[in-house]
Amino acid sequence: MNFETAAESFLNHLHIEKGLAKNTIFAYRRDLHKFCSFLEGRDLVTVEPEDITKFEVFLRGQKLSVGTINRIDSTLRSFFNHLHIEHGLKDPTLEIVTSKNVRRLPKAISVDQMSSIIESSYRQSDPITSRDRAIVELLYASGARVSELIALDISDVVSVASEADIVTTLKLRGKGGKERIVPMGSFAKSAIDDYLIRIRPGLLEKAGKSTHALFLNARGTRISRQSVWQIVLDAAKAAGITQEVSPHTFRHSYATHLLDGGADIRVVQELLGHSSVTTTQIYTLISIDKIQQTYITAHPRAQ
Repeated sequence: MNFETAAESFLNHLHIEKGLAKNTIFAYRRDLHKFCSFLEGRDLVTVEPEDITKFEVFLRGQKLSVGTINRIDSTLRSFFNHLHIEHGLKDPTLEIVTSKNVRRLPKAISVDQMSSIIESSYRQSDPITSRDRAIVELLYASGARVSELIALDISDVVSVASEADIVTTLKLRGKGGKERIVPMGSFAKSAIDDYLIRIRPGLLEKAGKSTHALFLNARGTRISRQSVWQIVLDAAKAAGITQEVSPHTFRHSYATHLLDGGADIRVVQELLGHSSVTTTQIYTLISIDKIQQTYITAHPRAQ
């Protein structure tokens, strides 16, 4: 079977039936391209379990991490399972044994560091940084992925009156097209209101056409993920944060600070949009790690 035809069949399946995001499908395509290059033009029907093993050895020779190799293995399992179901091709991946992956704790920053980054994102001498402050406030207030943030439209921010107060919520579209509603605090709401009133209208005029996008770039069109990354990096640098900080750091910190504050893990799971609580549980290890470090430092017989 021709590899390109088989790959397109699989990727179309992921896009149409699974509803996976473009970036996820691109990652699958990249993994398949590695395997295609390894096969050097061989027909897929000739692939045996031994070839899968040799491919893993080849990947290890490239000094790839265990996590990366496991991800590529997962891609091949899904790929050949699809070909087996749809085209009756034998599945040579059934004998793959996944290597144990070293669990890495997500990197979170402290509340004080987060506050410092948010404050440093705004410069009075540069009005457009009002938008930047709204972006970093919202990343921390919602735990949104950068792809979810740039996809936001104005209509996704909704304020409704409750018995006690006015509640502002945010509609996020996550992996696989899943939607979730998350609450938004007063700091983020205030920053967004300021941006919408003072900055967005001027940016919109530059585009010369209407758009529903919440966050706009200097040309008046929807902001890109690269721009959000740069905004975060610039704010962290201005705050004097030396450790690595990215938009995903805000998501990690959001989850960690919620759990440290006593939030139920099932609630955090819903807020993050995780399909399984197992994924969310990794954040509890951060709190346990802090407790352990404090114990080792403070107790005379801990070591």
